[in-house]
Amino acid sequence: MGRYIGPWVKLDRKFGVVVSGKKSAPRIMQRRNFPPGQHGRTKGRRRKLSEYGIRLMEKQKLKYLYGGLREKQFKRYFDLAAKSKENTADVLLQLLERRLDNVVYRLGFATTRRQARQLVAHGHILVNGRKVDIPHYEVEPGDIIEVKSSSRDIPFLKENLENIDPRSVPEWLELDKDNFRGKVLKNPEGVAEYLEIPINVQYIIEFYSKV
Repeated sequence: MGRYIGPWVKLDRKFGVVVSGKKSAPRIMQRRNFPPGQHGRTKGRRRKLSEYGIRLMEKQKLKYLYGGLREKQFKRYFDLAAKSKENTADVLLQLLERRLDNVVYRLGFATTRRQARQLVAHGHILVNGRKVDIPHYEVEPGDIIEVKSSSRDIPFLKENLENIDPRSVPEWLELDKDNFRGKVLKNPEGVAEYLEIPINVQYIIEFYSKV
């Protein structure tokens, strides 16, 4: 399955929570008693999900929350987490948080993870002084993440940093707004506590255990 390129507010309405990261989404996605999409009104009321459907929905929510990962990418993270001796749910979320595009988002360089992915893919981000244009690059404690000097005049990037409250940056990261720079202090812990939407990760584990 390729990356989703349709309207993200449609996904927000489908899941009933804001996976797009757009600030305008809560207003646009006002809950209705019919499904989203062109033919939503003709389909009638929303159908009750099966047990399988509920677990699939949780998986999809997490995939889209982190920018719309492809199934192959997401399954690889799950397999790595399942092989770990630590709690599978915790490790899965840690792996997603350590993606470079997510770190760029968490530091406030971008307002959504998709915007962060673009910054990385277009070569605007340096890791330890070297350009890294791979969104799924996995950061390590001690890494320095910064915007390259020639990209610091990008209007939306400057505005994003001006508006961010440093207190909103997770405690495993450190932000230096004045120098367009951040540092990975340690591996993320307690990730579930600051997910933007409620997600039952145990359902995701159960989903993959039955497929």
